[in-house]
Amino acid sequence: MFGRISLAAGAAAGGLIVFLATQAVNAVWLLPRAKEEGRAEERAAARTRSMEIIKERSRTNAEVEALDDRGLCLELGGVFENGECR
Repeated sequence: MFGRISLAAGAAAGGLIVFLATQAVNAVWLLPRAKEEGRAEERAAARTRSMEIIKERSRTNAEVEALDDRGLCLELGGVFENGECR
């Protein structure tokens, strides 16, 4: 009887030790590395999106600079009459 109880207690203690060791490995090595990789991926995605926005803005600026006074007035929703935008 006591043999079975001590065997069960030993198995439970061994399982607890394995569980705690796994949690320690996770906390010390795996999770910090995963967090840093996630941060690096997020920074790269933000950098890529920023570059896309800058390129789009450059195209928009080029289109606006190519407009004459009348075209600019019309694009802004005004009415161009007698050389003035209203």
